[in-house]
Amino acid sequence: MKLNAYGLLAAVSLGAMSLATPAFAQVTLKIWSIDGVDRVGIADTFSKEFDEANEDIVVEYRAIPFDDLVNETLRAFATGNAPDIVSFDNPDFALFSSRGAMLDITDRVANSSVIKAENYFQGPLNSVSWDGKLFGIPKYTDTIGVFYNKDLFAEAGITEPPKTWAQLTEYAEKLTDPANNVYGATFSARAGEEGTFQFLPIIQMSGGGYDNVATDGAAEVLDLWKKMVDNGWASKDVLSLGQWDSTGTFNSGNAAMAISGPWEVDRMVEDAKFDWGVALLPTITDGGERSSALGGFDWGIMSTTKHPDEAFRALEYFASQDNRIFEEFGSIPARSDIELPVTGVEKKDAALKVFLEQLQYAQPRGPHPEWQKISKAIYDAMQQALTGQMSSKDALAQAQTTINGILGK
Repeated sequence: MKLNAYGLLAAVSLGAMSLATPAFAQVTLKIWSIDGVDRVGIADTFSKEFDEANEDIVVEYRAIPFDDLVNETLRAFATGNAPDIVSFDNPDFALFSSRGAMLDITDRVANSSVIKAENYFQGPLNSVSWDGKLFGIPKYTDTIGVFYNKDLFAEAGITEPPKTWAQLTEYAEKLTDPANNVYGATFSARAGEEGTFQFLPIIQMSGGGYDNVATDGAAEVLDLWKKMVDNGWASKDVLSLGQWDSTGTFNSGNAAMAISGPWEVDRMVEDAKFDWGVALLPTITDGGERSSALGGFDWGIMSTTKHPDEAFRALEYFASQDNRIFEEFGSIPARSDIELPVTGVEKKDAALKVFLEQLQYAQPRGPHPEWQKISKAIYDAMQQALTGQMSSKDALAQAQTTINGILGK
């Protein structure tokens, strides 16, 4: 059995109670992530397993909501109460690495028999790199595509998923059925990182990027999104719902299409009462440039940890379990050396094939130490346009001015 926090065991001998001397000192590792807030996930599962497998380590795991994780960790770091290990959304990692808040694990990885930097895809690996050094390892990667209800498509006489955003908008009009409480499409355009995650790929498709957001193509698609919301082809809830909740509308049969990612697949397999499929994210023009969001989280050890060796052991354990994360959690390993299993679940395997193809076009958000400010400029512009406060072009132009100031242009 494990020792308690003081490293002592009670022993009973010949009816007399005595204290046993400590067998070994225990180390407490504090691990923070978003997993476990809404549902069981990778971090809470693997942290529990690591705790149970190591007599010399006690894991204190804390689940923190997505929107609070960065600020909560910054406050903890500033006050000397930071966790030992934290899992960040990949564009946020540069903020901490550039400020010296993450432990340089370059040499540890080079000497590890478990973690090999060359096995990770370059995009996710770049998100944990700063100034030529390695400050973490990718936890998983993901991207977004279009889930579509094949039954509703057939009823509407639609034979294939949308290829362009204009076509998706046309489909949304045809598929909307107020009498049966069915919207044509759902997505997340909330004022937060999830909104940026869904809109930035459109900026990238139009030839822009996080440093060049005021493109004609991005304004064109933003106008289409507004058209869907204004006409009731998409619920006004898209302005406030995150991806999990907005896609729940699709999963319940109340939306015919949803922009979302592979984390939804298991829920679809278990709960959806209709035939469904996944398609690549639409392009702006037929045959035009593709893009998609490069999502996923990273693991890192904070530089203030008093237990770097034990913390790195935890990272090695987490990495050693990467071959489980698609089948058990619907997440895609950020590694080229892992052959994802054929689950035998037809829809799940078909969805994975599409998302793996979509990842070929996925582009990162940043990385940049001021990513949160840049992201806010993007999702603020998106919200201003969708709510009619400004035209799409003017909102994106204002965002560009803000971003230029952040970047020092």
